[in-house]
Amino acid sequence: MRFGLFIPQGWRLDLVDIPTDKHWSVMRDLATYADNSTWDSVWVYDHFHTVPVPTDEATHEAWTLMSAFAASTERLKLGQMCTAMSYRNPAYLAKVAATVDVIAAGRTQMGIGGGWYEHEWRAYGYGFPSAGERLGRLDEGVQIMRDAWRHGRVTFDGKYYQVHDAIVAPTPPQQGGLPLWIAGGGEKVTLRIAAKYAQYTNFSSVPAEFERKSQILAAHCGEVGTDYDAIVRSANVNSVIASSESEVTDRLKAIRDRQVPKAGADAVDAMLSNVASPDSATGTPEQVIERLTRLRDLGCEYAIVYFPEAAYDRSGIELFEREVIPALS
Repeated sequence: MRFGLFIPQGWRLDLVDIPTDKHWSVMRDLATYADNSTWDSVWVYDHFHTVPVPTDEATHEAWTLMSAFAASTERLKLGQMCTAMSYRNPAYLAKVAATVDVIAAGRTQMGIGGGWYEHEWRAYGYGFPSAGERLGRLDEGVQIMRDAWRHGRVTFDGKYYQVHDAIVAPTPPQQGGLPLWIAGGGEKVTLRIAAKYAQYTNFSSVPAEFERKSQILAAHCGEVGTDYDAIVRSANVNSVIASSESEVTDRLKAIRDRQVPKAGADAVDAMLSNVASPDSATGTPEQVIERLTRLRDLGCEYAIVYFPEAAYDRSGIELFEREVIPALS
């Protein structure tokens, strides 16, 4: 099992009370730390407004951060989980990603999905198309990016996107272009798109759900004629880890106390219920290892871990590195 690390960027109220002019140094220093540790990759989210509710707290833009991390790290893979296809024209996005990959010397990943956060869609003037249209754009956009990276030029006449001899130069250093992480568990459409194009998938970390989505992905691969075993299946997990259950409780309370003044008790409690759920990577090292082993045994080869306290306290990350990663790698 390999592990990626989410960098706090404000979206999940994880830079609260840190002055804005210090945000970049916090993010950069954590990425640099990970670059010199055991993590395989670092990740950010592609969102504009905070959760669990929109607030005026900063949410730093994903692809700008990708470029900055590309210049300030040397080893780590760099990803977004996940870019919303309709937020950027796909030919333009292919160009941006190729430039980032040049800066990173071939370490950039393309996490891509249909998008879901209706409030920010409408706020930024994108409307909020039906799920069918959003996934249709995902399918067409992935084809445009893939062809642009492979050939340096792309022409595409689709239902949603039309591109006429767009030149995408330079192409990415990675042969064939950026690895595609197609995210989402939609069983009829999203997983079929993943079966057609993905090198990686990303869906639920709940074991029963992960097993079901894997079976459906395998069926789609059989139908479209791709190799199911060649697709790496990944999941995102939340982690508040400590040596005792009482310390885990104290850490969760500290997170809650920071966030409630910004978003309200009900919304924060709902978000933290996912962080503390039995299917998360929250608990003592022994509990976390047991939960992730169950997921690994179902075929999850990659876990991307989110630590809500990362901007304030790295001790949980360090404990995870010492005890969890060696037990599962």
